[in-house]
Amino acid sequence: MNRVDSTKVATANIEAALYSSGRPMRIEEIIRASSTGSRQRTLAILDSIMKKTRAAFYAIEVIKQPDETYVLQLKPEYSSVIRNYASKPILANATLKTLSYIAYAQPISSKQLVEVRGNGVYGHLKELRQLDFVQYESVGRTKIFTTTTKFQKYFGISGGQDMLKSRLFKHARTPNKKADTPAAS
Repeated sequence: MNRVDSTKVATANIEAALYSSGRPMRIEEIIRASSTGSRQRTLAILDSIMKKTRAAFYAIEVIKQPDETYVLQLKPEYSSVIRNYASKPILANATLKTLSYIAYAQPISSKQLVEVRGNGVYGHLKELRQLDFVQYESVGRTKIFTTTTKFQKYFGISGGQDMLKSRLFKHARTPNKKADTPAAS
């Protein structure tokens, strides 16, 4: 097989891996999928795939994420279009509940999240960070979580914290004023 043919095969293998994984992939996984055995060559092919995807598609992209993983995904601004057609939700219900709680209570510490959502929250946070829906700031040994701009774009929310709460949590319980006041004696 000549160099051109082997590049086509490696490109097809990478495209197939990115498409079928349905998740961000580490470069080591992509190198294995490409069968090139070369990090440099795989990165060059990935760069070519990213450029071709930008030129050929309006709604689909291949991007390198901040955690150095690569993903084939729908651009966030098109997510509302496909909600009725998607067969598998992007997040499991438990992870979605954790994300909702972060959006509602942010900024919120990981300790508070564990108290409310349980130990499974650590796996949820990892997944939400990979999707770039949440970010954290370290304050000493504590991590304080908030949602990201990508989260807002993906769910079609614009504005600040008040807008987020009013759009996502229209039916959120508000404290009962009578119950909050001390009884007259």
